[in-house]
Amino acid sequence: MRTTKWESGLMERRDKVGIWEYYGYTASQEKVVVQRYDHSAKALVYYRPSGDMKYRIQTTPGQWASRVVDQPPLFIGGDAALATYTTQLQYPAQAQARNIQGQVTIAFAIDTLGQASDHRVVRSIGGGCDQEALRVARTIPNEWIPARLSTRAVPAEYELTLTFRMAKP
Repeated sequence: MRTTKWESGLMERRDKVGIWEYYGYTASQEKVVVQRYDHSAKALVYYRPSGDMKYRIQTTPGQWASRVVDQPPLFIGGDAALATYTTQLQYPAQAQARNIQGQVTIAFAIDTLGQASDHRVVRSIGGGCDQEALRVARTIPNEWIPARLSTRAVPAEYELTLTFRMAKP
């Protein structure tokens, strides 16, 4: 059994097996289950809905529309697992020299098999930050659970916002 601040479940030969719980924290610091994922069956058992958010989904090949989905695209392990990759952000020297700070948003498609592709910048700040945000987004493993409309998996666009902030001396 392995338990951390962010996850709990069984390990077998360094692999996650069975149902794992992944945790998040509310604004009042209450620990809540955000996902239950069965690593043996490779199936989502439960996720904590975060309201009716619209996602761009592929309605027909090449056609995308903004819709409320029954289940959004999810990264296995939730935001805490995703942060493992997004914290690898390296502040570009050019941006530091020019005191460029802000947020870069990267959008990418999650297909019906949970594979990410077509990464692109949708909010830019320049100074090399856009390229660095793209680099980091592309390092995220394909451990996505596709969006669902009713019982059917649908390709959906996921937006990831990465923040570049200068450290205070």
